[in-house]
Amino acid sequence: MIRLVDFSRLTLAFLAIALALPAPRAAMAQGAPPATFDDAAWRQDLATWRTLREHEVAAPDGWLSLAGLEWLKPGINSLGSAADNQIKLAVPAPAHVGLLTVSGETVQLLSPSGGFPAELTIDGKPAREGPLVVDNLRPSTIGWHGLALVVLRRADRYVVRIKDADSPARAAFHGLNWYGPDPHYLVTARWIPFNPPQVEEIPTVLGTTLKLPAPGLVMFMLNGEIQHLQPVLEDPSGRELFFILRDQTSLTTTYGGGRFLHTALPDHGLDQPGSLMLDFNRLENPPCAYTTYATCPLPPEQNRLKVPLEAGERRYDH
Repeated sequence: MIRLVDFSRLTLAFLAIALALPAPRAAMAQGAPPATFDDAAWRQDLATWRTLREHEVAAPDGWLSLAGLEWLKPGINSLGSAADNQIKLAVPAPAHVGLLTVSGETVQLLSPSGGFPAELTIDGKPAREGPLVVDNLRPSTIGWHGLALVVLRRADRYVVRIKDADSPARAAFHGLNWYGPDPHYLVTARWIPFNPPQVEEIPTVLGTTLKLPAPGLVMFMLNGEIQHLQPVLEDPSGRELFFILRDQTSLTTTYGGGRFLHTALPDHGLDQPGSLMLDFNRLENPPCAYTTYATCPLPPEQNRLKVPLEAGERRYDH
């Protein structure tokens, strides 16, 4: 059975369990790398990851290309650049792209009176009428030249996310800002699974709540103090843990709304006690750091650390 996490009632119990577990490595538990740590290889791997991260943010369909967000109403929503559309696109686009119809949990794309514009595609294939996939991880993409439109579900409503490869924000991109690499922020954490499986309520910038699987808790030492964080799963079938967190640098040098960290799964799986690596040098900004049109999750109360994490991505200079 899936239940909502009552973190305040669980913290002390999990703390007792964590302290009773064998320390994975004394040095790592204190926030220092192990004796076999290859500093040069770690720095090279981190540099490669950061380069890929910059390419991802600045890609033609990256977050800097996000140029609009429009809510759909039940029924028919005409879409295009012409003034007579219910959703008027403020980016280069055909006068009439199509009709998005919302009926219950089904969103369909229908052609306008003159047919679909030439070169309009859905997932890279010529556009055809029919239902769209609105899954947040693998939604259908309506494409036209450098324009990409996806419909996403947000709580009980649907929204059109508009990306423009020629957006001014993307054209003005001048790189991301990072703290220097610091092995002090590479730590081994103890994994304490939740049994039975639970669900965490994650607030968003829209004032809505996401309910995501919460498989367990990590605990680790940093600067001689025990810290804990609770990850969620973006994709229940995925192979990553997703941490949405905030620390004291959010008040000064990093994005105020918090940052994200993705890690591999624990060494013994999600349902068994174990350990995993947390490299805070890979902390990254959420999409909301780059655009006002993103719908980001916010750190839940238990992931708002009282210590600074002077590692990873700093505030983005627009």
